[in-house]
Amino acid sequence: MKKKLTSMLTASVALALVVSGCSSTKESATNTTGATAKETTKAAESKSTSPVEITFWNMFGGGEGDFVDQIIKGYNDSQKEVTVKQLRLESNEYYAKLSTALSSSKGPDVAVAHVDRISPFVKAKQIVPVDQLATKVGFDLKQISESNIKSVSYDGKPYAVPLDTHFHMFYYNKDLLKKAELLNDDGTPKLGDLTPDGFKKTLAQIHAKVPDVQALAVNTPYFQEPFLNLYYEAGGDLLNADLNKAAINNVKALNVLKFYMDLYNNKYSDLNDKTPWDSFHSGKAAFWFGGVWEAGLLLNDKALNIGAMPLPAIFGSQTHWASSHLLVVPSYVTPEKQEAAAKFMKYFSEIGGKTWGQAGHVPANSVVTNSDEYKKLPYRNFFIEAQKTVKFAPKTDKYTTIITTVSESLQNIIFSKQTPEEGLKMMEKQINDIIAN
Repeated sequence: MKKKLTSMLTASVALALVVSGCSSTKESATNTTGATAKETTKAAESKSTSPVEITFWNMFGGGEGDFVDQIIKGYNDSQKEVTVKQLRLESNEYYAKLSTALSSSKGPDVAVAHVDRISPFVKAKQIVPVDQLATKVGFDLKQISESNIKSVSYDGKPYAVPLDTHFHMFYYNKDLLKKAELLNDDGTPKLGDLTPDGFKKTLAQIHAKVPDVQALAVNTPYFQEPFLNLYYEAGGDLLNADLNKAAINNVKALNVLKFYMDLYNNKYSDLNDKTPWDSFHSGKAAFWFGGVWEAGLLLNDKALNIGAMPLPAIFGSQTHWASSHLLVVPSYVTPEKQEAAAKFMKYFSEIGGKTWGQAGHVPANSVVTNSDEYKKLPYRNFFIEAQKTVKFAPKTDKYTTIITTVSESLQNIIFSKQTPEEGLKMMEKQINDIIAN
């Protein structure tokens, strides 16, 4: 191969000498220099006028994807400095591909991540802090709520731009509650005594008066979320304060598990309902701990006659599970594209946040949530209230493995493969093994 390449180069040089033989050396040099200067100027002008193209990875599908499409189009149409091209991946493969991209230094220029997923990326120095980038493009990170900024900060530096907080609201079907004689004149539910036993009495009344529906649809397929809601209400934690040991094998977790198992045993909730979100949407359940991202579907259709409020403090406090969508910039991205990504992040937060809020997520940008435009959306005053008492995942790079273990253990418990006591003991051991290794 090397010999062939040398012969080709020799022939090329000879041909060049033959072609240039009719010109003097001086003329030839002048013409070549002139052409190069002109081409260089043209290239420089082209570079200064052409937008910087960045690739944006996300996993948003369905209605969420439509809102993201609007935001990207709005940004691209609003200026000529940056062009955003998105790659949408399936949610079940997203993090595997993103992790590979970050490890191989080949992938997106800006990407979506969840707050409980970035700790390993920070530890491996695969994403960059965003404070200086934000300053460079005039993006005031003080607009972002304190809890959101704190959730993405490591050693005092924010490593992502939080887009939202998402969590569960307490949705209720007004028509079913009216049949159960549990609807106030103002359209809010009569919940009675907000204790585990008191709430079960409310569910018992629904079960007695409207027996063909679930009193409370429970997200059994993803039971870790409703479990964490009430476990956090009770003051529980997954890990200790030093994040080096499990803190889940306790009476608080046991009481929450027994509460849910009572609901299943008394037929207030259907253990075998594989699509409880559909059951509530179709009028087959009176109550539902559903995501804020369901707001557009559940609250915008007046025919459904559904209301929403913060989760009731059944176990003593308003603290509840939450996560957050973020934008991160990989370390391998060039300075030029990092700055372009920062401009897009600024737009997504400040302008796109108004669109994103319509999807149901509570925007992290307080300028958006304080706007009249946002407050006019249905029940958003309750969304803002509920956002104030969220609890994010512990900031450990092993969280993904830990929560997978918790999820699997909880399934074994609620389907009676283990007693709650046995399950919690096993969960504690497994989490400790994960941390130790």
